[in-house]
Amino acid sequence: MMNRRKFIHALNAGAALSLVSKPAFAGLFQGGPSARMQDELAYHTIQAVTFGDVRLQYPRLVGKNARLDLHGYGIRNEICTITTDKGAKGWASLRGGKGGAQRIVSELVGKKLSDVFQVSVGITDDRYLPFDMALHDLAGVVLNKPVYALLGREQPFTTKYYSGMIYFDDLEPAHAPGGIDKVLANCRYDYDYGYRQFKLKIGRGHRWMSQKDGLARDIEITKAIAAAFPDCDILVDGNNGFTVYEFIDYLKGIGDIPLFWIEEPFHETVDDYRKLRDWMTQANVKSLLADGEADPNPALLDELMELKLMDVHLTDIEGLGFTNWRKLMPKLVQYKVQSSPHAWGSLLKTYYTAHLAGGLGNTVTIEGVTSTSDDVDLSGYRIEDGNLIPSDGPGFGMKLLRG
Repeated sequence: MMNRRKFIHALNAGAALSLVSKPAFAGLFQGGPSARMQDELAYHTIQAVTFGDVRLQYPRLVGKNARLDLHGYGIRNEICTITTDKGAKGWASLRGGKGGAQRIVSELVGKKLSDVFQVSVGITDDRYLPFDMALHDLAGVVLNKPVYALLGREQPFTTKYYSGMIYFDDLEPAHAPGGIDKVLANCRYDYDYGYRQFKLKIGRGHRWMSQKDGLARDIEITKAIAAAFPDCDILVDGNNGFTVYEFIDYLKGIGDIPLFWIEEPFHETVDDYRKLRDWMTQANVKSLLADGEADPNPALLDELMELKLMDVHLTDIEGLGFTNWRKLMPKLVQYKVQSSPHAWGSLLKTYYTAHLAGGLGNTVTIEGVTSTSDDVDLSGYRIEDGNLIPSDGPGFGMKLLRG
């Protein structure tokens, strides 16, 4: 399996070809900013890079999925802040560990911002990937533009927004499981919050229940949510917890309930996805097939897209990097595949995705990770009619409240 570093190298190797092959779309990437905008970045020299963290709290305990135990009440997110000699500051999540990032700080300090970041492309060297998000934020601050505007849109595309927090909460707490009513209560909370899409974790029979009982519970919960929230889309995520035949049994079990998408029901192979697609075609199931989050293999994902066996690309927004997502998008357009970068764990990743989608479009929905924070002002983002509206403030439009 190709790791994410090799994925990035493969992506960069093919980026020029994909940009040339879609000239109508390529203008967003190659012909974008004026010389004046890049000159404005050249006035700023990077003076300091500092590190810290912010706390994000979930509104409830997030439970198990097919493979992992409890996900907890929130996370502590490592961040970096980049300051220029003119006093401009940009900050964002730190990609990867602090140790690796610290080793390349000396390669940033003293450089002009224009040398490490180009508005039309993003970062100028993969070595700067730990600071990819922060450099996008900083460029937006310097130019007084939201990141989506740096990507070519004065008014952002707006995108559907799903709750990614419907886990196996029926199994918690272990001494007195809440059952289906607990899952429905969580959906009600998310509905009242503004979501009109729910992504249900399924695959209880992979680890936490017998295969028979887990499948029955997956089916029962899907039916209960569909009945309770008829105006909402349902997405399902198996976290590779099924075989292809077990998952077809799940689809048979839910009957005519429409699924907006099916995510990673089993570890992706051409043969298994062809079996699933063939069954879906015969059964007139029109759900989107979404993959590419877990250990992405670019060659296999390309093959799945070429064969029309994959409809949505899910690689993580930070794992691949914002710049590399900008490079990948025209390739997806060429394949007629939509994006929805994985964002689980951090609402910051959700909001970065909102700017990627806002500037480039071609995003079918965005993963929501409902959170509050005493460390970050998150108020610039809002939900309207089930869509996520990105902040129109400079950069990603989030201010640090501490440090």
